[in-house]
Amino acid sequence: MTHPTGSTRIAQHRTYLMCKPTHFTVSYRINPWMEPANPTDTQLAVDQWQALYDTYLDLGHEVQLIDPVEGLPDMVYTANGGFVIDGVAYGPKFRFAERAGEEQPFITWFRENGLTVVEPRETNEGEGDFLLAGDIILAGTGFRSTGDSHREVAEVFDREVVSLTLTDPRFYHLDTAISVLDPVQGPGGVERANIAYLPTAFDAASRATLQRLFPEAIEVSDADGAVFGLNSASDGRNVFISPRATGFEAQLRERGYNPVLVDLSELLLGGGGIKCCTLEIRRSA
Repeated sequence: MTHPTGSTRIAQHRTYLMCKPTHFTVSYRINPWMEPANPTDTQLAVDQWQALYDTYLDLGHEVQLIDPVEGLPDMVYTANGGFVIDGVAYGPKFRFAERAGEEQPFITWFRENGLTVVEPRETNEGEGDFLLAGDIILAGTGFRSTGDSHREVAEVFDREVVSLTLTDPRFYHLDTAISVLDPVQGPGGVERANIAYLPTAFDAASRATLQRLFPEAIEVSDADGAVFGLNSASDGRNVFISPRATGFEAQLRERGYNPVLVDLSELLLGGGGIKCCTLEIRRSA
């Protein structure tokens, strides 16, 4: 079912945490996108990041900043730095040693900014693998966050967690293969969400789960997935996506969303896009 073109979708105010890529480079390889032999342009990465930052502000959202740390080039990907709901921040525990130094800066930022911090026991990479979709948490595993972290996040937030298994190493975090577009009210008042996803990034059981939970989801093409089209942020009306995801852009317009095109091609060299650079801070109501 398509949403009538021109119908009203409501933009909801968001608070995001970002980190300027002052020290961005690709000096190691922990995902298929990273190739240390290829040169990176740090100034271009900063300029592209600044355009995303400015776009959020222009549309009325609040952006808070965590200071970049020299020697931690992936800190720009703040989505991996935690998962925040109702003023509670579940901290990260990175899979690879190259990113472990990011854990304490994020945990310290959460504490200093009035959030209740839960330090993890299990390996997880924050909102990279945990997506709030209405009243449930979609949780990714297969490459980074472990299944044990799914149990832990369910305990921390006392919410239903739906585990999904990623199978394509290019889409190593859940936020590279699913975009939560907005919450919707389902049967019996149960809140679900509109989502878009890349079917080929998941195993058969996960695809069946997504089809059951989200029968009206946008299924995105492999071509749009391959340019990180799904690594996007949404305020319920405006969906911030890569300009190269032209098919996804058209699908969003058909459903009544407003695609906002922001090019983060330089940051894709590190395996990240718009959502990777955007951690939502959900404080208590």
